[in-house]
Amino acid sequence: MQTSRRSFVRGLAAAGAVLPGFAAFREDAFARLFRANTIAGSRGAASVAEDELYWAEIQRAFDADRTMINLNSGGISPTPSHVLEQMFRDLRFTNELPVEHMWRVLQPRMESTRRELAKEFGCDTEEMAIVRNASEALEIMIYGLDLQRGDEVVVTNQNYGRMITTWQQRERRNGIVLKQVSFKGPPPSDDYIVGQLRAALTPRTRVLEIPHITNLTGQVMPVRKIMDLARPLGIEVFVDGAHAFGHWPMKRDELGVDFYGTSLHKWMHAPIGAGFLYVRKSKIPKLWPLMAAAEAQAGDIRKYEEIGTHPQANFNAVSAALAFSQGMGLDRKIARLRYLRDRWAKRLLSESDRVHVLTELGPDKSGAICLFNVDGLDPVKLGGWLLANHRIVNTPIVHPEFSGIRITPSIYTSVQEIDTFTDAVGKAIKTGIAS
Repeated sequence: MQTSRRSFVRGLAAAGAVLPGFAAFREDAFARLFRANTIAGSRGAASVAEDELYWAEIQRAFDADRTMINLNSGGISPTPSHVLEQMFRDLRFTNELPVEHMWRVLQPRMESTRRELAKEFGCDTEEMAIVRNASEALEIMIYGLDLQRGDEVVVTNQNYGRMITTWQQRERRNGIVLKQVSFKGPPPSDDYIVGQLRAALTPRTRVLEIPHITNLTGQVMPVRKIMDLARPLGIEVFVDGAHAFGHWPMKRDELGVDFYGTSLHKWMHAPIGAGFLYVRKSKIPKLWPLMAAAEAQAGDIRKYEEIGTHPQANFNAVSAALAFSQGMGLDRKIARLRYLRDRWAKRLLSESDRVHVLTELGPDKSGAICLFNVDGLDPVKLGGWLLANHRIVNTPIVHPEFSGIRITPSIYTSVQEIDTFTDAVGKAIKTGIAS
């Protein structure tokens, strides 16, 4: 029986995708999603991944600039138009009487955002702090744990640069010892990665800090295996999930994590300036906040939200972005992202043996983030040529151990845009980039 738009929206609410002020939220905000789900029917995610009619409806939910081809969705993602509208609505409402409307009306509504994010991640509501981005979440972890001179911290040299810089400042300031572990890209196995980390551990190791998925090659780290390595040794594991949450389905208990931080303006498509910090309840008292909180808040997850005056509208609009994501389904999302990745990566690999892909490919490997290089073409110059001559936004990567161009499509990317990019690289391979 065909589902009506009204019953579809009611179904979202029943599933827990409830927005603060939902009754006042226009029902047609989910019109695109409703039409897309009608097209998808009961088909599996792999089948829907190739259905351009379905994804055309999803693409129309975004006000993307189609004069450019955005293949750097991993940096900051656009947000669906109706999510932006909710943020603007709350900003206007705030501006009418800020001390009342923001603090007394909108700030309490953030508890709905906290509740829905906790459900999505699979944790207790009292373990979920709303912060501005993954960097803030990770800096709370990095600066919040008591460490003594000589204590060792192990990271990889593919961790996010800001987090390495933060640890290096603690190294200079507090006399801790920072170790950076290298691993091949792509690695031969998950056990190889775990082995590289294990080799760096000593009785002085206190912390492992890892990305859930690297921002360089898109390598997905074996978080659960790393937790199983570290926990019996009493080593804390900080997980940087900036590129992971909202990218594919995941739950806290599958990962086994105690600390997890992410941005929500990347793969959850929330407004810029929203993220979360998860801390297991038993760990909250031992992790200091970045800005001072009262002693009475020692065991309260909200102590990590003590950042002074800030616009509440950004945080509350996360609920609308989350509802959009839940209505689409993360299983469909990751299937689509892998389809787009394989469409360009496998074609380039088949067209020239000069092409190398440094990211794992396959139906259950990595996600949208993928790094490639071409023998004889400097990635920085090639990236500049793609932008200047073809209006393709991309991310050249130069690392001490590898280099290439990071390509990151998203759910608003069309196959025509992917094919335009692939054609352009094919041209560069054949004729060069001198002109």
